[in-house]
Formats: sequence, structure tokens, C-alpha cells
Amino acid sequence: MIRERIARWLTEAFAPAVLVSVLLVLLGIHSEPGRLGRGLALGVVAALFESLLPYLYILRGVRTGRITDHHIGDRRQRLVPLLVGMGSVVLGLVVLLLAGAHRELLAAVGAGGVGLVVAALVNHWWKMSIHAAVAAGSVVILSMVYGMQMLATVPLVAAVGWSRVQLKDHTAAQVAVGTIVGALVAGGVFAALR
Repeated sequence: MIRERIARWLTEAFAPAVLVSVLLVLLGIHSEPGRLGRGLALGVVAALFESLLPYLYILRGVRTGRITDHHIGDRRQRLVPLLVGMGSVVLGLVVLLLAGAHRELLAAVGAGGVGLVVAALVNHWWKMSIHAAVAAGSVVILSMVYGMQMLATVPLVAAVGWSRVQLKDHTAAQVAVGTIVGALVAGGVFAALR
């Protein structure tokens, strides 16, 4: 069915690991004007610790059978990967601080870390959509950094939410709560730390 293929593509193309990686690389570049190589390197380091290493942990869990799928559809399996992600974020923050990363990049990594804590707490009782939370948080941070024209990416959040419901991975309520929580946490923490 074409709707399911589109939903699957949206879910994979705009998965949290992808969005976070792209966001952090963009912020790394933005935070180092005139120093593209340094900004790119810092963005890649941030993406490595906040996104890629935790995602590799999840993929290993899928291969060994400890986790059912790479989106961790079973909320009971989410706590340990979220804790691993938090540990990786803390380590990444230390590395970025030692490297003298700009405050804007550190604020984005911090916002992601707080988002992981909130997701771990909520997912202990209820399966909030992390896809929706990350999509909404990314739009908010991009709008704060690059200007209100980035609000043109809001339909991406709706498309990601639709895909999660279409694939029956989440209910509309789980997507709505994820969207609201992601926007509030990312926007609030990023603004406070920036």
C-alpha cells in the first residue's frame, strides 16, 4: 500500500538519529562563522555522541535480540537505550567543552540530553512519540537560530506524526504529546543555555 510506503519512508528519513545529527552539524557550522572545518568537526563530534553512538547501541541490541526493532516499539525496552543515550550525551558534552565548542552547540546538546531524561520518565508509564518530540524540537531550535523562516519546516513535524500513526507505532495522542513536549523542552532548555 502506497500510504504505508510513504509513512515508512518518512519514519526512516526523519528518524530521531537523522534529525539530531543534521541539526547538530548545522549548529556546529553556524556557531563557528568563518571556520567551516572547525564548525563541521564540532558538529560531527556532537552528532557522534548524541545520536550515532546511542543508535549503534540500539542496532546492536536489535542484532542480539534484546531489542525488537530499531525504533524500540516496545516501550518496556526503551529505558536502557535512553540511559545509554544520556551517558553518551554527558560524555559528548565533556569532549565538546574540552574542545572549546561554542555555547550554542553546547546548548543544543544539553537540550537533547534533557529531552532524553524527559522521554525516559514519560516512557516509563506511557509510550510518547520520540519521533514527534525530536521533529518538533528540531524545528523550534532551527527557528531560534536561523530565524522564523524555519517555521516553514513545521509541516515536517505533521508528516512525521502522521507516519507514526499510519504505521500504528503510536496513537494520535502519543504523537501530540511528543510534539508538545519536544517543542517545549528543546525550546526552553536551548533558550536558557544559549
